[in-house]
Amino acid sequence: MDTDAWEQEPSPEVRGGNIWSWDIGSASQLAAMRAEIRGLLQLAHLAPGDSDDSLAEPFLLAVDELASNGLRHGCQPVRAQVIVSRSELLVEVSDAKPAGVPELVTGRRPEHGGMGLLLVARLSTAHGWLRMAGRKVVWAYWCRSRAGAGQGA
Repeated sequence: MDTDAWEQEPSPEVRGGNIWSWDIGSASQLAAMRAEIRGLLQLAHLAPGDSDDSLAEPFLLAVDELASNGLRHGCQPVRAQVIVSRSELLVEVSDAKPAGVPELVTGRRPEHGGMGLLLVARLSTAHGWLRMAGRKVVWAYWCRSRAGAGQGA
């Protein structure tokens, strides 16, 4: 998969994972959600500072980027779902604007912003989006056995 393309495809199935979800009404809720997810990753021994935390920081960054994009470019309600297993992580952010399509910004200087999807694409093992039940779902996935497969592209 081209790391810069956001293909329309379903997210991978994470087996044996715990599922958590949040309704996000404003950007002011993102810090609390990140803190909660950090705690969940710590329970799964994936938190920053643990001996095997290589997935935690990129995952937290992706959650933040996708959720803030949902708030900025989508329609309410915006929902985030996180699935965590010992070897896989998945974040799905959905919004009520199914007609919208995730668009990568190209040809812009990084200091002007808009690089979140590109960053998530390069950090994740896989990424994509789909339309489901009247919603647009944008997702990013990490697999420990292939961690970094998208990194360093």
